[in-house]
Amino acid sequence: MAKILVTGGTGFLGSHLVRQLIDAGETDIRVMATSIPPWLEKLREKGVEPIAGSITSPEAVAAAVADVKQIYHLAGRVSRNPADQRAMYSIHVEGTRILCEAARAAGVKKIVMASTSGTIAVTRDGAHIPDETYPTPMEIISRWPYYVSKVYQEKVALECCKSKVKLIIMQPSLILGPGDDRLSSTKDVLDFMARKTRTAPSGGLSFVDVRDVAAAFIAASRKGKHRERYLLGGPNWTFARFFERLSRLAKVSAPRLSLPGRVAVWGAKAMDAIYRHYNAAPPIEPTSVEMAEYFWYLDSSKAQRELGFVARDPQETLYDTVTYLRQNFLGEGIFD
Repeated sequence: MAKILVTGGTGFLGSHLVRQLIDAGETDIRVMATSIPPWLEKLREKGVEPIAGSITSPEAVAAAVADVKQIYHLAGRVSRNPADQRAMYSIHVEGTRILCEAARAAGVKKIVMASTSGTIAVTRDGAHIPDETYPTPMEIISRWPYYVSKVYQEKVALECCKSKVKLIIMQPSLILGPGDDRLSSTKDVLDFMARKTRTAPSGGLSFVDVRDVAAAFIAASRKGKHRERYLLGGPNWTFARFFERLSRLAKVSAPRLSLPGRVAVWGAKAMDAIYRHYNAAPPIEPTSVEMAEYFWYLDSSKAQRELGFVARDPQETLYDTVTYLRQNFLGEGIFD
């Protein structure tokens, strides 16, 4: 039982994790995904075994966990669309239950699971910097199905694993960096670069480099404690500061207009309704505007202390994010 299983191994974080495992000398890695891209097939020669299947299929999961010693559980769906509520619940909650039960039956020793800082680290005014002891702010996140599904994912994993399977829960903030070919995490940066961001939200965010998160997952497999959660984040910045930094790198003017939160959200909803009336895609999602009025700050001291987590210079992360998006989605030299 020496095999490692990575669920969601073809996603933004998963692809970096798989490559870092290979670089660390691992040669017996199984990667489960709903479809197998060509780049993953090419890794067979390095000891990677791709396996197609859904995390919501008990049969596929049972096959995936066979002969596995440890699991990196990254399978998920990131969406701000309320219409995706059922799909996210199915993947995050039901899929996690299926995986944990199958892991327990197969004798898997350890699961390192990807959650999100949004199950803890969200406040109205930014006056507090939450750590892992902060209570879940359900009165805030209950309006956003993605975060609710992740709260219940954590609960079901803790319940299913108990003392049978060691469970470490990782909670990264907004993940940026190169390689997000599905725009699952970097679309807001792309929207800014495409000049779709018209106003500066009044809230704030934390972000973290995907390469540092992948390294933290590997460290958690060695050093993480059972049933513990680890927040992973870089700087805590207002959106105004974040956009100002992006402006320098992308050569796009940062938005100068700042509207009161309620006005900004109302305006975004009104614009969304108009665009959809004419069957056109709105320039920005109302949910994104609403979320940006809150503060997503966090304290990563626990991960630094127990896992050796280190967040790189945020300027490097933003530069690599902008460069990747420019080259792959907007065209080289578009801002020159």
